[in-house]
Amino acid sequence: MKNIILMGGGGHCKSVIDVIVSDASWSILGILDAKPKTVISGYPLLGNDDLIPALINDANAFLVTVGQIKTPTPRVAAFERLVALGAIIPIVISPHSLVSTSSTVGLGTVVMHNAVINSGARIGKNSIINTKSLIEHDSIVGSHTHISTGAIVNGGSEVGDHCFVGSGAIIAEGVKIGNRSIIGAGSLVLSDVEEGAKIFGQDRH
Repeated sequence: MKNIILMGGGGHCKSVIDVIVSDASWSILGILDAKPKTVISGYPLLGNDDLIPALINDANAFLVTVGQIKTPTPRVAAFERLVALGAIIPIVISPHSLVSTSSTVGLGTVVMHNAVINSGARIGKNSIINTKSLIEHDSIVGSHTHISTGAIVNGGSEVGDHCFVGSGAIIAEGVKIGNRSIIGAGSLVLSDVEEGAKIFGQDRH
């Protein structure tokens, strides 16, 4: 079993810990977080991100477990720092999810419990495919993007980089969501969304 260190000790980290433990491929060495804590879900807080260079030789891999709701900036910064330091960054997929063998998932992405990624779908780097979300056939989800709990990205749709798609939101078939867009919880998106847009409720374009 390989060692892994998690970066970020909030609520999302706790959910990712459950996924890692259920898979049994990794042994969690500890967690890096700036806030003063000692234990998170039974795992030790090792210190802050300044320890990464010293820990590179102790851990087989590092994973960004900072959440992403208001902004992707902290996740992006953590991921880019790991890349710059030459850290190994795995893909973590829950054994309770369904991921098509013809789909692709980028480094650092976490696929949570009961998520579905169907045939031909492509997921970028350092993204979150959260619990019970559905990524349908031939759709694209960019890097540093969070598809939240129960959200649906229908077939042939594209969600750009640095996006947030809230819980229960539905992206209609073939719709394109521009980079850095926010789709609020429960929203229904029926037409293309420009870069940096914020959609709440039903898109009536």
